[in-house]
Amino acid sequence: MRRAIRTTVASLATVLALAGCAGSQEESAVPTEPTPSASPADPGPASTAATPSTGPTPAAPSGRPSRATTDLPTMGPPTAPPSQPTDLRKANLVAGRITRGGAGPCYGLVTDDGREYALHGAGKGDFATGTWVRVTIGPADPTVDCGPGTPASIVTISPVG
Repeated sequence: MRRAIRTTVASLATVLALAGCAGSQEESAVPTEPTPSASPADPGPASTAATPSTGPTPAAPSGRPSRATTDLPTMGPPTAPPSQPTDLRKANLVAGRITRGGAGPCYGLVTDDGREYALHGAGKGDFATGTWVRVTIGPADPTVDCGPGTPASIVTISPVG
């Protein structure tokens, strides 16, 4: 009988605590004792003797347990410059200055890093020498020779700036 009353009192205290009706342990009129295990031979899923006590959890101002205050992991400083470019860019997009221009269909282009392209595109517009452009390129037409540089066909071309 005493065991049933103790279990009922512990269950009631748990329900009140979950409902937010119970205050701190000093204010509560209901004793809060740990619920005994089902039988002395069966210690339950977690035995209190097997788990070390870490002490009381500090309470936040709202009465809830506070969160851990450990620092988040961070990366250390780099040990060397990256071996590959870190900026992702489309392989078929180039930008540079027109070196051989006019009404086309052949254009010369030099990028900032000094790469020279021989571009072919009929009806793509009139671009004067020195104009900065952004070009989406495609595979070169093997029947066309537009001069020195890496051959490519123009998919789109637009002036920059």
